[in-house]
Amino acid sequence: MKQFGLIGYPLGHSFSKGYFAEKFKKENITDCIYDNYPIENIGLFKDIINKNTNIVGLNVTIPYKEQVIPFLNEIDIEAKEIGAVNTVKVKRNGNTVILKGFNTDVYGFETSLKPMLEKQHQKALILGTGGASKAIKFILRKLGISYISASIEELKENEIRYSDITPKLISEHLLIINATPLGTFPKVDTCPDIPYNAITSQHVLFDLVYNPDVTLFLKKGRDNGAKTKNGLQMLHLQAERAWQIWNSPEF
Repeated sequence: MKQFGLIGYPLGHSFSKGYFAEKFKKENITDCIYDNYPIENIGLFKDIINKNTNIVGLNVTIPYKEQVIPFLNEIDIEAKEIGAVNTVKVKRNGNTVILKGFNTDVYGFETSLKPMLEKQHQKALILGTGGASKAIKFILRKLGISYISASIEELKENEIRYSDITPKLISEHLLIINATPLGTFPKVDTCPDIPYNAITSQHVLFDLVYNPDVTLFLKKGRDNGAKTKNGLQMLHLQAERAWQIWNSPEF
């Protein structure tokens, strides 16, 4: 029986286990299982690998997309450039275990975002600076879209405070991406603190949150005529890309 799973903490909000359970049922895949592995610190990652010798693939979520990298033997070129991993392929040869890291968020985000874009979407405002935002930045650079990020951490290059997000800045950045967990069920009455009254019908608001379908962030955008999209399609796409990596001899 092949084992797959998800590491992160906490995992009560996890999309992946339900998705793969449904996939296995729908596609009559009877030799695979997918489990959650909530670990309170990344030091427990190797225990998961060593104790579960049938594991061939793992997804990685908050807060370990960056912390997992030192534990890997190999890392895909894209994931290395991004600096974040959300997929690990486990290859075993006798007692030797080789762990290779990938980032399928890039594929999921790009494929989900591109149909939303029009010629006016040349500048983006990214809300949040965690592991997910790194994949977003990678794709925006690839698409030739400039960006700035809003952070509550120590400021790095091309980052600003939320208090610096003015109506003028909103009017200049017609693509706004929420890469924070704000608005996720059950805290559905929260959203990033930005001047929503400056949003127009020229804007696209993309929220990586998928539960609920319409977050308060997206609702406020819609109320001002913006095009909106949540992160559900992105999650489906990145999950299928992970499945392809785990089961392909090419990787």
